[in-house]
Amino acid sequence: MSPRVIVIGAGFGGIAVGIGLLQAGVEHLTVLDKGDRVGGVWRDNDYPDCACDIPAVLYSFSFALNPDWSCRFPPRAEIQSYLEDIVERFGLRPHLRLRTEVTAATFDEDTQTWSVETASGDRLECDVLVSAVGQLARPVTPQIDGLGSFGGASFHSAEWDETVDLDGRRVAVVGTGASAIQIVPAIAERAAQVTVFQRSAPWTLPKPNRRYGSVKRLVGRAVPATLKAGRAATWAVTSAMSLAVTGNSIAGALFTAVSTGQRRLQVRDRALREKVTPDYDMGCKRVLFTSRWYPALERSTVDVVTDPVERVTPSGIVTADGVEHLADVLVFGTGFAATEFLVPMTVTGRGGTQLAEYWKDGAHAYLGMTVPDFPNLFLVYGPNTNTGSTSVVYFHEAQARYIVQAVRLLSAMRGGTLEVREEVEGDFDRELQTRLGGMVWSGCESWYRTSGGRTVTNWPGMAGEYRRRTARLDPADYLVTAPVNRSAPAPAAKPRRRAGAAAS
Repeated sequence: MSPRVIVIGAGFGGIAVGIGLLQAGVEHLTVLDKGDRVGGVWRDNDYPDCACDIPAVLYSFSFALNPDWSCRFPPRAEIQSYLEDIVERFGLRPHLRLRTEVTAATFDEDTQTWSVETASGDRLECDVLVSAVGQLARPVTPQIDGLGSFGGASFHSAEWDETVDLDGRRVAVVGTGASAIQIVPAIAERAAQVTVFQRSAPWTLPKPNRRYGSVKRLVGRAVPATLKAGRAATWAVTSAMSLAVTGNSIAGALFTAVSTGQRRLQVRDRALREKVTPDYDMGCKRVLFTSRWYPALERSTVDVVTDPVERVTPSGIVTADGVEHLADVLVFGTGFAATEFLVPMTVTGRGGTQLAEYWKDGAHAYLGMTVPDFPNLFLVYGPNTNTGSTSVVYFHEAQARYIVQAVRLLSAMRGGTLEVREEVEGDFDRELQTRLGGMVWSGCESWYRTSGGRTVTNWPGMAGEYRRRTARLDPADYLVTAPVNRSAPAPAAKPRRRAGAAAS
C-alpha cells in the first residue's frame, strides 16, 4: 500500500521531496502551498536586484543542473523560472494544490493518520506529513513606537510594494542584512537620499559575478560533464568557507583577511570605514557576498546611521541621539522569524502533545527531521539544518532522500508509523548543542539563535557530514508501529514521558 503523503510548501525543499517521492513510485502525493505559484522565498521576495548569493551551479538540484543560467549569481526571476520548469519536467504539477494555507495538523492515534486543516476550512487526511515551510517564510518588522503614524509608504523587503516609486524620494532602510545589501545599491542611483540604519556592521566577501555567454551555455548543454566539474569546483570553495565558520583557524584567518582587505579597498573614507567595521568574529552572523555594498555607501546621497532607532514620526525616524532623519519611504530589511519553526501552524501529535509547547525552549529534531511524539511527521529545513557557508539545497536533497526511505519502509509495512525514539533524539540534540556551544555562532546575537541563546538553525559541521549521517535510515532509531485495522477501534495508547529540550 502506497502511503498518502502531504507536503506543505513548494519551495526548493518541498519540490525536492515531491520529486523524490514521485520517482520512488508514491502515487498519493499532494503538495500544498499558500502562494499562487511554486518558489517559496524566490516567489515572495521581489525587491530590487534580488539575487542568489551562492553560485547557481551549486544552488540548484544535482539531478537537474541548468546550462542556461545568465550569470554566476542569477537574479531571482531566473531561479523562479528554474523551479517552475523543474516542476513541469519532473511531473509534479498535477500534485500541486496552490492557494492553500495550512493552519493546523493533528495526528489521530486511532487511525494513524494526520488531519490537515486549511485556512479555507478544508480538512485533508494523509498517512505521512512533510513540512517544508522553511526557516525564512515569515518576515519580521520590528515594533517601533510611532510606526503607525508614518505618513509615507512602509513595507518589509519580502513584501515589496512595486507601486511605490522611489525615484527622487528619501528612503530609509532599516537593517543591513542580506536583503539590504542588495536593495541599497539598487536604489541609490534613483533615490534622492538613502539613509541606512545599522544595528551591527556585516562581514562581507567579494561577489565575483560574471555573465555567461552563449558559448558557455552551448558547451554546458552539449557536455553536461562541464556543469558537474563547475559544481565540484564551487563545492570546494564553499567547503573552505565551511572550515572557516566551523572553527578552522587558518581558514578563518584567510577569509577574515579577505573581508578586511575588501573593506579597506572599497571604503576610502575613514569615518565611514569605522562605522562599517564589524565588532564581532567573522561568521558569528551570516557573511554577506557583495561587491556593490561599500561603493553604494560612499555615495554622497547615502548615509549610514549607527545610533539606535528610537521612534517613527509622520515624517521620518528619530534615533537615540534625538536626530530626526526625514524619509518618504520606510523599507525594513529586518529578516525573518527563523527560529520559530512551523509557526503559525498548530501541530498536535500523540497524546495531544503540542509541537509549540514541546519546542518552548528552542526547536530540536533528530537529524533536523523527526520529533518524538509526532509519528510520520518529517521536516525539511528543520532545526539545525541551515548552513552558514554553502548551498542549503544540498541539505534539502539529503533530507528528501531520507524521507523517501521512510515512506518506502512504511509502504513495505503496508502502513503503520515511524516515531523517533526519545533517547535517540535527545542524544543527538545534546551532541549538537555541545558542538555548537564552542563555535563562532555562540558569540553574538543573530537569527541563528533564540532569545535564550540556543542555536536552533545551523548545522555544526561540514555539509558532507550531514549527507553521510542521513544517507541511510536506521529503523532501530525509531519506534515502529504496525498498521491498525481502521475498521475496528485501536487500543488506547499508553502514556509516554515527553522529552524536554536539552539545555542550551
